[in-house]
Amino acid sequence: MDNASPVRPDSQDYRDIILSGVPLLDVRAPVEFAQGSLPGARNLPLMNDDERARVGTCYKAEGQKAAIALGHSLVRGEVREARMAAWRDWCQRHPNGYLYCSRGGLRSHLVQQWLQESGVQAPLIEGGYKAVRRYMMSALGRLSLRPMVLVAGNTGCGKTLMVRDFACGVDLEGLARHRGSSFGRTTEPQPSQANFENRLAAMMVQKSRAQKGWSDFFWLVEDEGPAIGSRHIPKPFRAQMEQAEIVVIDDPLPLRLERLEEEYFVSMAAAFIARQGEESGWLAFAEYLRHGMFAIRRRLGEERFVQLNGILEQSLQEHQRRGHATAHLDWLTPLLRDYYDPMYRYQLAKKAQRIVFEGDSQQVREWLAQRGAR
Repeated sequence: MDNASPVRPDSQDYRDIILSGVPLLDVRAPVEFAQGSLPGARNLPLMNDDERARVGTCYKAEGQKAAIALGHSLVRGEVREARMAAWRDWCQRHPNGYLYCSRGGLRSHLVQQWLQESGVQAPLIEGGYKAVRRYMMSALGRLSLRPMVLVAGNTGCGKTLMVRDFACGVDLEGLARHRGSSFGRTTEPQPSQANFENRLAAMMVQKSRAQKGWSDFFWLVEDEGPAIGSRHIPKPFRAQMEQAEIVVIDDPLPLRLERLEEEYFVSMAAAFIARQGEESGWLAFAEYLRHGMFAIRRRLGEERFVQLNGILEQSLQEHQRRGHATAHLDWLTPLLRDYYDPMYRYQLAKKAQRIVFEGDSQQVREWLAQRGAR
């Protein structure tokens, strides 16, 4: 990319930016990026967290002119050259990308100017992160008004898998990186609340464009509580869930146990080991199961908790020694029978008037297809 390259204009077409999935360069400080960012963005900051804090303190005490001067004194020489090199490299690898800061103000314009002076044209998003965030929250509220169908069923009925199989499905648990129970965390940390909302909004904008026959389009969503792990479902989306029709998967216990063994024991152990190595990964996997059991100890009661926790420890030893996870069913089966299934039946009973269909996985899948789910 050089001065001869065609100059693409700055953009405030936020819908097109989301739909096209163009690469995005975020020049805000890392702490801002961690709190909330645009889907797919890369963070190469103009100022690091310490520099930003010092400039902010200066701005409050001495005003904008002094703060700008301090910023230039902090980002100069070798520091500036290193950051310029990273920005140029990103722009050369993503010639269709855009850069942005918080409000499309001084930081993004300064980076754009420096790049232009070095022969690189880099358009920016007008209004920055905050403008796109406002657009996405508005779109989320509007798109949440579309009808919804919730997929319910006892633990292990494959609700998440079914939601993922339909184009109209919204996988809240995937977006939240959590499966919504005491054993629900994954090997990846949960996103910030803002990033959970941003990614939900972007998914809805993208999926709604792909749907034909808008008049009968509905969202397919797993039946969830108000929060998934530590992330809260946005109010407009949650409000529509609370009045949505419900379909219930009723699969036999052996099939449910088969799914759960694969998802919670086989796959999770493999994921921890792949991420942390054999020894550390196994210890992390064991701690994950122990933490899940400990989280529900009060609801189980002390005596039941001690009993099941003892079986869990024996199962971990058997799993590690023999290399297969079947031993975990010795504590999972009574946990489903005595805790999760009764709890879910109680919660579902309160929504009984909204249930429109019940059947096994295949019957529910066929019903949804007949209803118009794509």
